Amino acid sequence: MTAPGKHIRTQAAPALFRLLSDSSLSRAALGACGVPLALVNAAGPARAITYVNPAFTAYFGFGEGEAAGRPLAALLLRGDETLVGRLFADTAAHWQFTAWSKDGAARHVGLALGAVRSADGHLSHWVLAFSDRSEAEQLRAELESLKSLAAGSLVLRLEPGSQPARGAQQPRVEIPAADELNSERQTGRPLHQR
Repeated sequence: MTAPGKHIRTQAAPALFRLLSDSSLSRAALGACGVPLALVNAAGPARAITYVNPAFTAYFGFGEGEAAGRPLAALLLRGDETLVGRLFADTAAHWQFTAWSKDGAARHVGLALGAVRSADGHLSHWVLAFSDRSEAEQLRAELESLKSLAAGSLVLRLEPGSQPARGAQQPRVEIPAADELNSERQTGRPLHQR
């Protein structure tokens, strides 16, 4: 005859072993992922980070020991709780914003969120997957710069009989409107003397 407590322990051991095994497998998969990932506790109002993978550490500079337990806003967003609230309020969307690394450098990132639910269906964690958008942001800034240069370019107005300097750039040429030409004809003054 076995003791009552021993029977319960032997039944629970395989379930516990399977749970720990699944947990180890999940942790290994997250650790091997080349995308910066963070797990955030959804139960608490602080939205504290519970795990970061090595890719997160390489990208942002915060190791798991430094990040665990800290609120997302405090760690990456310079305390911007409003942004964090918006991020978790609309989880279906992909976000683009600026985050800051451990050394204070701005990181242009994309963020995809995933919800993790417990067995009873309650939201327990958020999975945050970050992507680097610095190259796209740099190209956008260069395009905006080119647009502003084009908008502020010199307007060259050609008068009849005149020519621009050899090699001069001609971004735009203005030709007098038809009513200006007609008014010049009515005064009897030749166009080339305007």
